[in-house]
Amino acid sequence: MDEQWIQSVGIDVGTSTTKMIVSRLRLGRMSSTFSLPRYQIVERQLLYASAVHSTPLLGFDEIDAEGIGEILRREYETAQISLSSIKSGAVIITGETASKKNAQHIVHLLAERSGDFVVATAGADLEGVLAGKGAGAEKRSQTLQGTIVNVDIGGGTANAAYFARGRAIATVTFHVGGRLVRLDPQGVVQYVSPNIAQWLSAKGLRIQTGQAIGFEQIKEFAEQMARSMLDYLTGKERQVSGLLVLGPHLRDAFPVDELTVSGGVGQLMTAGPVNSIADVSRYGDFGPLLGYVLQQEREKGAYPVRWLDPEQTVRATVIGAGMQSTEISGSTVHIKPELLPIKNIPILKLELTAEQLTDPGQLHKEVATVYGMGERLFEKTAGIPFALAISGIGYCSYALLQTIAQELADQYRQAFTESKTMVVICETDMAKALGQALALRCKGAPEIICIDQVRVEYGDYIDLGEPISGTIIPVVVKTLAFDERP
Repeated sequence: MDEQWIQSVGIDVGTSTTKMIVSRLRLGRMSSTFSLPRYQIVERQLLYASAVHSTPLLGFDEIDAEGIGEILRREYETAQISLSSIKSGAVIITGETASKKNAQHIVHLLAERSGDFVVATAGADLEGVLAGKGAGAEKRSQTLQGTIVNVDIGGGTANAAYFARGRAIATVTFHVGGRLVRLDPQGVVQYVSPNIAQWLSAKGLRIQTGQAIGFEQIKEFAEQMARSMLDYLTGKERQVSGLLVLGPHLRDAFPVDELTVSGGVGQLMTAGPVNSIADVSRYGDFGPLLGYVLQQEREKGAYPVRWLDPEQTVRATVIGAGMQSTEISGSTVHIKPELLPIKNIPILKLELTAEQLTDPGQLHKEVATVYGMGERLFEKTAGIPFALAISGIGYCSYALLQTIAQELADQYRQAFTESKTMVVICETDMAKALGQALALRCKGAPEIICIDQVRVEYGDYIDLGEPISGTIIPVVVKTLAFDERP
C-alpha cells in the first residue's frame, strides 16, 4: 500500500473564540495499482494547536476580516508553517458568527488564502454534528448498542447531536451558555440574555442588569439551567426545559445511553471548584460555574446515563481538517454540463434496507427522516443544499426505480422549494435511469445531476468537475478529519 503524508489545517471562527489546528495526516492507498487511487487516513498527528482567541467583530453584525487574517498570520508564523505546505483543510464559521452579514465572504476569503479547503458556515445543527464527530461521539456510536448524545456548550448556545450506529439521528439547540449572564468581579450583573427571560420566569428566578447577585443565587441559577438542559436531553421533562430550546424541538423521544459534553464549558467541567463570585466571574460571565455544576451533576449520578469524557472539548468543532481523494464517476450519468463545475457540496446519506425497499410506507418515512435532517443541517438555498448519496440498493427493478424516484422527487420539491439543482450519487450503476426518472418528474424544477460508482461517506464534501468526453465526471471527495486523543 502506497503511503504519503500531508499537512492539514482546521480553522474555527466561533461566536466567542477563534482557533486553528495544524495536523499531519498519513494517507494509505486503499485501491489497487491498476485502478484510480483512493486514499484513507490511517494515522493522525496533531502538530500545533493555536491559542484560543476572542473572535474580532465590527459591531454586532459583521466579522472583522482583517482581525481574523492577522490572528491566522501570527499563528502560521508561530507554528512555523507556510501556506504552500498546506495541502488541504477546513474553514468552519460556527455559532452566532455564522449569521453575520459577511460570514460567507469571510469563509471563502480564508479558504482562498489557505488552499483548496472545505468551507462552510455551520448553523447550530451542523455545528452540533461536527462537534459530536470531533468529540468522538459519532465514532463511539458505531460500537454502542444504543444512543449517545454530545452537547457542545459555548458562550451563547449548547448544540446537541444524537448519534446511533455511526450517524447523526437528531439535533437540538439550547439557549444555554456561559455568556448568557455577564458579571463584573463584584458580582454586579452586566447583561442578561433576553432569550432566557421566559425560562427564568417559569423557574421563578430573578436576574436583571444592574443587580448585585450573591454566590448562592447565581449558583442556583446555574444549577437550574444545567438540570433543565439535562432534563430535556434525557426526556425527563420537556415542558419548562423546552423554553430553553432554540429552533425546532426534538420530533421523537430518544433514550440516551451515554452523554459527553464538549465546548468551552465542557473544558471548564474539569477546572476545579467554584466557591465565590470571584471564581464565577473570572472571565466576565458565569461559564466557570456552569461547568462546575455540570460536573457535580455527573458525580451525583442523578440522570440515567453514562457520562463519558469527550476526545476533545474546546476544539471539538473542527479538529484537523480535510483530506481529498479524486475519483471518476461511472460513464452512464445524467448531467447538464452547463451546471458544472460545482464545489464544496456536503453529503447527506440515504442508507436503504431491504425492508424499506419492499415497503413503500417505510421508504417514504426514511426519505422524510433523511430530508428532515438535511433541513436542519444545511441552509435552504436556490443552489444545492447537499448531495444525496444513496446506498443499499442491489438489484433494482423498473417498478422499484420509479417508486424511489417518485419519493425522492416529491419530498425534495416539498422540502427544498428554492433549490434549482438536485444532486444524487448512487453507489451502484443506476445513475442514468434514476436521473431520467427524476428529471421526468421534476421537469427542470429542480434540474437533476445524477452520478454513480463514487464512494462517499456521511460528512464528506464533494467537488464535481466538468465532464470528460461528455460522459464521465471527475469527483473530488473531501473528508473532514478529526484528531483522536493521543
